[in-house]
Amino acid sequence: MNLPWHDQALSKLQKMIDQNHLPHALLITGGEKMGKFELMQQLVGILLNDDSVIRRDNIREDLDHPVLIRRSNYTNLIYCRAGEINEKTKNRSNDIRIDQVRAFCEALNKTADDLQIGVLYYGDQMNVNAANSLLKTLEEPRENTLIIILAHSVQNLPTTIVSRCQTVHIAPSYSEATQQWIKSQLSETQNADFDIKQLLENTHGVPFKVLSELSEGGFVKYQETQNQLLSMAIHPLMANQTKSFDGRELEVLQCLQNLIIESIKLKTTKTEGGLVELNQLTSGVKSAFLFKLLDDVQQAIRLSKTSVNLKLLLDNILIVWSHITHLKQYPQIRANY
Repeated sequence: MNLPWHDQALSKLQKMIDQNHLPHALLITGGEKMGKFELMQQLVGILLNDDSVIRRDNIREDLDHPVLIRRSNYTNLIYCRAGEINEKTKNRSNDIRIDQVRAFCEALNKTADDLQIGVLYYGDQMNVNAANSLLKTLEEPRENTLIIILAHSVQNLPTTIVSRCQTVHIAPSYSEATQQWIKSQLSETQNADFDIKQLLENTHGVPFKVLSELSEGGFVKYQETQNQLLSMAIHPLMANQTKSFDGRELEVLQCLQNLIIESIKLKTTKTEGGLVELNQLTSGVKSAFLFKLLDDVQQAIRLSKTSVNLKLLLDNILIVWSHITHLKQYPQIRANY
């Protein structure tokens, strides 16, 4: 699968191969749904000169029985992943455990004539003991062995792991090529109903997320939320009509965050966007208030992982949002725990 937003990362990998500088440990990073797994498959296909072998692997599916590591259709390739059933507890684990990493390293330490490949995903789901167990293998790699670690966030990996790997990052993409690829995946009706560039903006440049949101009806709900928030900013009395937001506080905050960011962009560039109400709001609001509200919304999103009363916090934020064009002074928004 040729994914246009992978071009830069794939070019870097191809250059390593051409110059015979492919490291013993490779770290592929990028946000969720950026296609890290697909890039890994493409790399392995190049190394094996056989793309079909790796494509037959079905290891994303959950098994109904305990397993530590999984084998590939390529004899010398193994996978270590989170979500496997723990043999002792019989529960599905959310992280990569130390016993899995030990089995992974043991398998890679066996002698093999052909290239050995170990794929570990997602690396930022390793617990501390598992990460420490991987270090020895990274520090003393066997010849003709490649370890590929996939990770959503390099910040969530120990620096001892990161420093022993060559990192290749898949960046968010808003390019014309990416937009055309998304269009090729959609029906004529979807292409007519949605602005692909706007969808990429809404998902912060994550193409696969655009597809999943469309298939699950997420964008329809997103547009409804966006329209309701814009109506509040134009008609402050609508700030009391938030029943539909109950239980969706984080989703609403993220939508509001996107609107504020877009408004700041429009105000900074002195341009107009495709949303009439947002243009109207942007022309009448102070930039300083937008930045302060953005800080408050982002703080609320961070607090959503705590015991904060998110509904009350959202209500307070929406009161400010609904009066943002009429404020003389920006109020302090308090979080109630």
